[in-house]
Amino acid sequence: MRVLIIEDEPDLAGLVARGLRHRGMAVDVAHDGEEGRYKACVQRYEIVILDRDLPRLHGDAVCRDLRARGGDEKILMLTASGDIRDRVVGLALGADDYLTKPFAFAELAARVEALGRRSGPLRPPTLRSGGLELDEQRMRVRRDDREIDLNAKEFGVLRELMRDDGAVLSSEELLRRVWDENADPFTNTVRVTVMRLRRKLGDPDPVETVIGAGYRMRG
Repeated sequence: MRVLIIEDEPDLAGLVARGLRHRGMAVDVAHDGEEGRYKACVQRYEIVILDRDLPRLHGDAVCRDLRARGGDEKILMLTASGDIRDRVVGLALGADDYLTKPFAFAELAARVEALGRRSGPLRPPTLRSGGLELDEQRMRVRRDDREIDLNAKEFGVLRELMRDDGAVLSSEELLRRVWDENADPFTNTVRVTVMRLRRKLGDPDPVETVIGAGYRMRG
């Protein structure tokens, strides 16, 4: 799942980005409204975390522009004001959720994950495929009652494959969803990550390679 954070406080943006990356998400950051709008127009994101009070272009204008161009990203708007009128305005502009600063990271992460589940077909918080179980909120993976320790990228790749429920995902699409904008598109990092993931998941191999196309979960 790819997330864009548009937040002009560098420390806060960095903290949120690190936390979401630890959960296996691909996260890009913009520090003003103009940069954020540009990134959202040239890259497809499932979630946009949008501060309302931004320099160069106000968050309301960013939200309005994203909705006007017909994008399907989910927008979580942040604000320092707890005034109900501000919340109503943000939702009226097209935001999908609203969170008041200061906030607990755990709550923001839960809201991002909930919005992510709404960005496609309705999915439960725990994904299942054969004997595999993936709990998105707790970042836990089990196979036949055995807990499997995955790093953030391995978890992200497995989550995307399980979410797509047998559909083939190319290396390029996995790179887009799990790695950020700094990832080298010509790297073999996806192949290496899938290789490590398979080793940890054990036999029988639940991930199928579709020659010339990508990867999918076995039926």
